[in-house]
Amino acid sequence: MTNPPVSEDTASIAALAEVNQTIASAAKAVSRQAENVVLVAVSKTFSADQIRPVLGAGHRHFGENRVQEAAAKWPDLRADFPDTVLHLIGPLQTNKIAEALALFDVIHTVDRPKLARKLAAEMVRMGKSPDLFVQVNTGLEEQKAGVAPQETVNFVHQCKDEWGLTISGLMCIPPVNQDPAPHFALLAKLAKEAGVANLSMGMSADYASALRLGATHVRVGSAIFGARD
Repeated sequence: MTNPPVSEDTASIAALAEVNQTIASAAKAVSRQAENVVLVAVSKTFSADQIRPVLGAGHRHFGENRVQEAAAKWPDLRADFPDTVLHLIGPLQTNKIAEALALFDVIHTVDRPKLARKLAAEMVRMGKSPDLFVQVNTGLEEQKAGVAPQETVNFVHQCKDEWGLTISGLMCIPPVNQDPAPHFALLAKLAKEAGVANLSMGMSADYASALRLGATHVRVGSAIFGARD
């Protein structure tokens, strides 16, 4: 007798439970509390119908890469789940700042002075104060956004002293062809030097490693929602 096919709804809820269990195990291994880790379920490219079961299971932190995509699907979802916390984990263009501030509670990708300056001005104008992370290009990859590691501490201080921004942490995306652990360790070192507490690092393939090295926020998509088209 064969088992009935597993629906996408059931699969995502089961996958979410498995990810939470992995987080609990990884945290326990380094004497950390799992409840102090924020699991950002990365819902980019997935439809509102695919996201609803995870919301229904009680999860509330979600990540999107693009402002326009988030604007198309999250207002209706948040009308039903108003305590949702939405994270922008993709690049932010300066002409999208106002729209991003209207949508997102956390921005992980502050990566250049021009963006920081305009973000500060728009936050004052709109009366918005999202949590902000500085993105660090730990692999110094030309095609990737982010502040160079050697410039990170000064940039964090510049954000605070020159533009009045409160930076809560650092974020990185290690090179795909390298061991991520040294990049996670570097980000943790830079955060300590910059005097910020949070570390947004680790994705579906490496979030357990990131947790062992101090991640406070992990960004997990395909391990919850399945492979993207």
